[in-house]
Amino acid sequence: MKKIIYSWSGGKDSAMALYELLKGDAYEITSLLTVVTKDYGRISMHGVREELLELQAKALGLGLEKIYIAKNSANEEYETRMRETLIRHKSLGVETVAFGDIFLEDLKKYREGRLKEVGLEAIFPIWKRDSRKLADRFIDLGFKAIITCVDSNVLGEKFSGRLFDRQFLSDLPAGADPCGENGEFHSFVFDGPIFRKPIPYKLGETIIREKRYHYTDIVTT
Repeated sequence: MKKIIYSWSGGKDSAMALYELLKGDAYEITSLLTVVTKDYGRISMHGVREELLELQAKALGLGLEKIYIAKNSANEEYETRMRETLIRHKSLGVETVAFGDIFLEDLKKYREGRLKEVGLEAIFPIWKRDSRKLADRFIDLGFKAIITCVDSNVLGEKFSGRLFDRQFLSDLPAGADPCGENGEFHSFVFDGPIFRKPIPYKLGETIIREKRYHYTDIVTT
């Protein structure tokens, strides 16, 4: 079995790709790997609290490696921290890093290029899957997720804080990707077939950042 670390965002696409990996026996997942904005103590982009990320890792029965970056940091800081972390994991026998991307070619090439620089391979378990079919499969498998952030240039603010279910999918405007792959929304997975137990939570307040991103806070209960 190849040793692998998994790039984990805490969202539904990450959960689906991890599910696909865990079905087989080709890889030993040594750790989840998540970027956290240290000034806020939250998953970068998704805005989910660090303690909820830790509860996810515990519920999944996997180790967790956090890479801390400063708010408004340049991409150079992210790349430096990531490179240092990947080199360390490689020294421990890791050969591969997995991602939950679906169809963003530029992002895929970027990831592959950065990993090649340190002698690691990239894999994408749900690459090129149909977004609507993938969203339906997520629901059919019994995964459950809450929407933590929406881009108000695409979706109304009331989409934030909703459950990711078929009513949510039905309410999406034309042109919005059912998996939010273009950044329309982000999510937090709190239950599913790969979880040992659901993560208890409640909704907090919704705030606006950069005049367009509506973040709904999720807190533990």
